[in-house]
Amino acid sequence: MSLLTARGVSLSYGALVVLQDVDLVIGAGDRIAVVGPNGVGKSTLLRALGGLVQPDSGVVTAIGTVGYLPQERDRRAEESAMQYIARRTGVARAERVMHAASEGLSRGAAGSAVEYAAALDRYLILGGPDLEVRALELAASLGLPADLDRPAIGMSGGQGARLALAAVLLARFDVLLLDEPTNDLDLEGLELLEDHLGGLSGGLVVVSHDRAFLDRVAGAVLQIDPHSRRATLYGGGYQAYLTEQQRDRAHAAEAYQTYATRRDELTERARRQKEWARSGERSANNAAARRKEPDKNIRRGRAQAAQQLGARAAATIRAAERLEPVAEPRKEWELRLRLGAATRSGDVVAVLSDAVVRRGAFQLGPVSLQLAWGDRVLIRGANGSGKTTLLLALLGRIPLASGRSSLGASVRIGEIDQGRQTLDPSATLLDAFRAQTGLAPAEARTLLAKFGLGADDVGRSVTSLSPGERTRTDLALLMHSEANLLVLDEPTNHLDLPAIEQLEQALDSYDGTLLLITHDRRLAERVRTTRVITVSNGIVTEG
Repeated sequence: MSLLTARGVSLSYGALVVLQDVDLVIGAGDRIAVVGPNGVGKSTLLRALGGLVQPDSGVVTAIGTVGYLPQERDRRAEESAMQYIARRTGVARAERVMHAASEGLSRGAAGSAVEYAAALDRYLILGGPDLEVRALELAASLGLPADLDRPAIGMSGGQGARLALAAVLLARFDVLLLDEPTNDLDLEGLELLEDHLGGLSGGLVVVSHDRAFLDRVAGAVLQIDPHSRRATLYGGGYQAYLTEQQRDRAHAAEAYQTYATRRDELTERARRQKEWARSGERSANNAAARRKEPDKNIRRGRAQAAQQLGARAAATIRAAERLEPVAEPRKEWELRLRLGAATRSGDVVAVLSDAVVRRGAFQLGPVSLQLAWGDRVLIRGANGSGKTTLLLALLGRIPLASGRSSLGASVRIGEIDQGRQTLDPSATLLDAFRAQTGLAPAEARTLLAKFGLGADDVGRSVTSLSPGERTRTDLALLMHSEANLLVLDEPTNHLDLPAIEQLEQALDSYDGTLLLITHDRRLAERVRTTRVITVSNGIVTEG
């Protein structure tokens, strides 16, 4: 039975077509991953399926409850952790609607009994009555504070990721729409999420950049084409989709090559036939030909042969025109990321000596650590274990309770931070980028364009940029920096799959010093490292 159906959904923002005639049917047990480059409309499709935006044409029909959880964690200043969970699971809204219907019922308003019954039914289906009990039980297993009345906004980045995960695990929608649910999750959280989604009885539509996650979760893949903005559904899971994509590209290239070769052959044949016809006419009719061959019947025969050649040339042209045209496969835009180290730093890049960092009840260290030129270090650990704190201590960004930290000579840092807060939020993209780089306007525009941020983007405010666009901007800054020390904290968050592959290649050829934090399992496997450091509850070990 279909739980959610989209028929002919099209949506535009001004002159920009985002979705074009998208069809999709989601039934119980379906696990559909939506893929495509950043900006292609994946999040917009989820919002349309969730009823948060109305399509310009087409219709979305839902049977049962549909929940959309956006990629932005959107913790609000006025919310407690429990209120955040209630909002993200749909229970808070269902409760408000139920109370409003109850008031209407008490006033004896027309139709209030039907409205109240429907509102109560939705509240019960979404698990409202026991949500708090379930949330408190889950909080302990996720390592969240037992007190869910504390402000959500005050939680650490790791706790915020676990809180967002809790909302997914507690949600009881018939169809769950998830936008980048793996962002910031550690390995334990990823396993919990994958196990939970694998056991859902309803439908799932998910947007994710995490290739290992897609391998484990997706039963089908919906690809949005960046040019036509139409969607194609591939069955059989993520690896089957990749295989089918390669096969489709090969077939398209072969079909176009066959068409182009035949078209060119016919065009060249027609050209030769025309040339022979013109030559034959000249030789049959000019004065020298008449003197050489006085027999007019022979000359007439030669002229007729030339005319026949001309007719055959016209027939050849018509044959070329009758060929069924085959579109040339588009050459897709690719991020071309090059990370060449600047001037070599000293042999010692950074040092921590008996360093201790205290943040409230949390303590990192004491830790002694030396980073040498050319080290390629992967830092592992669960959310909240102190990985980012270790990075900040190494870079001298936070005060030490004891011990010392120092940076070596000639160290030039290039950085992607987990929060993507590099740019001035009050400025336009172009102005904020120029403030960071010192580039002239034309140079800044050219560099941003290489990262898919064109003329329509540079005048936008930084706050209007999507997470993926902010990450691409950070990569552009990284390429410009000519850093000899790269510090990357969850760099694949919000990047599309082709961009992640480009990042992997760039990191592989980078010849400087690298500090990398990532929960992207494929990235951790493929990026060459020389050292692995593990952080657990503030204790740092190597090996």
